[in-house]
Amino acid sequence: MPAILELNNLCKAYGAVVVADQLSFALEKGEALGVIGPNGAGKTTMFNLITGTVGAQSGEIRFNQTNITGLSAANRCRAGIARSFQVPQPFGAMSVFENVLVAATQGAGEYGNAANQLCLDILERTGLIDRANAPASSLTLLGRKRLELARALGAKPSLLLLDEIAGGLTESECTSLIDTIKDIRQTGVSIIWIEHVVHALLAVVDRLIVIDFGKKIAEGEPHAIMASNAVREIYLGIEADV
Repeated sequence: MPAILELNNLCKAYGAVVVADQLSFALEKGEALGVIGPNGAGKTTMFNLITGTVGAQSGEIRFNQTNITGLSAANRCRAGIARSFQVPQPFGAMSVFENVLVAATQGAGEYGNAANQLCLDILERTGLIDRANAPASSLTLLGRKRLELARALGAKPSLLLLDEIAGGLTESECTSLIDTIKDIRQTGVSIIWIEHVVHALLAVVDRLIVIDFGKKIAEGEPHAIMASNAVREIYLGIEADV
């Protein structure tokens, strides 16, 4: 199966701080890839490079066999790449529905009844339909996490990037979120998920990569990667229920 995303030798540094060091991997269509690494390893920067909010100093990004390295963030979103943010960033004064509608119109290019129906379907899928008319600022942490997911889905992505979406949730909330992400996978959306709650990743992803100092240091079957002594040494103290 052809890759939906390819990163080829991406490099990015801020002065002497290297956040992407010849970073390369490919993601197949429909695959879910987990990404782990210590704080400051360059994981979120990788998402910024993929989405185009940060430019690479060298290397190439290909999406659906097309070189998008020079494409703007807005055009990458419209091409099918959407993300959530580690710290939820809702439009607090707008309703939950209006937050998703912004993504549907500006990201997916949907308008009128089609946009409204798309938003309602997404709110139903993400468990927010009962809060559709509530101000986004009134949501709990779980609600804001779900809204991050809903807004990303509003852009109708073929590639969904999740940045620590399970962080800060209770065990039951995390289980509910895992179920939602599994349902999204069933629609054929490809996923890259950065997460410190490793048992959540292991419940969803097909493959795991480990990043440290901007460099990929391990890649493979999730349980095998987590059993690696090198990975365990990096992750002393990380939650790793394997």
